[in-house]
Amino acid sequence: MLVNGKWDADWHPVQKKDEDGRFVRQKSSFREWITPDGAPGPEGQVAYKADADRFHLVVAYICPWASRALAVRALKGLDHLVSISVVEPQLTKQGWHFGNFAGSSGKDQLIGAEYMHELYTHSDDKFSGRATVPVLWDKKENRIINNESADIMRILNSAFDQLGTNTLDLFPAKIQSDVSAFDQRLYERVNNGVYKAGFASSQAAYDEAVTELFQELEQIEQRLSDRRQFLFGDQITQSDIRLFVTMVRFEAAYFGLFKCNLKPLSAFRNVYQHTKRMYEIDAVRKTVNIDHIKQGYYSVKALNPSGIVPSGPAELFAA
Repeated sequence: MLVNGKWDADWHPVQKKDEDGRFVRQKSSFREWITPDGAPGPEGQVAYKADADRFHLVVAYICPWASRALAVRALKGLDHLVSISVVEPQLTKQGWHFGNFAGSSGKDQLIGAEYMHELYTHSDDKFSGRATVPVLWDKKENRIINNESADIMRILNSAFDQLGTNTLDLFPAKIQSDVSAFDQRLYERVNNGVYKAGFASSQAAYDEAVTELFQELEQIEQRLSDRRQFLFGDQITQSDIRLFVTMVRFEAAYFGLFKCNLKPLSAFRNVYQHTKRMYEIDAVRKTVNIDHIKQGYYSVKALNPSGIVPSGPAELFAA
């Protein structure tokens, strides 16, 4: 990680833990916004005007947080407005690396960085913490403006609408409070829950996390039992993306490597079908790279010291 702008130690999966061995995720540091006209963000954040080809997204296909930002970009048709670069899937001793692994973007075209952490110190030469993805980069200011995936999802959902993107709204005003409440619980118990199980450093912390995870999956299974298409009915929302990015990685990584193995995803018939429906959306499917996902998670030496990458799953979703 970085300490006062200097790389200080090898990358390690456990960012922080509490006194009971629970995994604690680092909070994002860059929280500026983009709006159609440059007016302040929804909570008064400093914001920049949404211009074509001004902003750039740096992602890793392995990472669910990056993938949910990618999915919004794809669903909103922002490919021609917001450029992207993809880091290599394997985590090195210095974190994310720009390189030529198949499906990655090669050398960084923003500042010529070799490692992701160089983008952070270029943006803040005293930065302390982990250099995470996704990153939303302003090519005009030549720095990171946001590294919080939840923010980036909302930014991409609305900021560029006047530039000719589609009218899809993933955060509809009439149900925003319901979506936000659902997403908070989903984050705590599922999205971050798999990490709290996988990176727990005590039996009690693991037991707590895995129990909460599967209890929440049971609740979502029941929610989807009325045959609704998406979590809030017939309209896709950001909640569907948030659930999907975790579930599409479940069999490939979380079930085995993270010990989230009380039941396979297929045991939750409705959740499984929801995941399959999401995957069948062309724009969403193109953001999933199962090889990157496996190569990335199984490169975490603390969890898989042998570095062996499993052959399966042979296919993500059966017919």
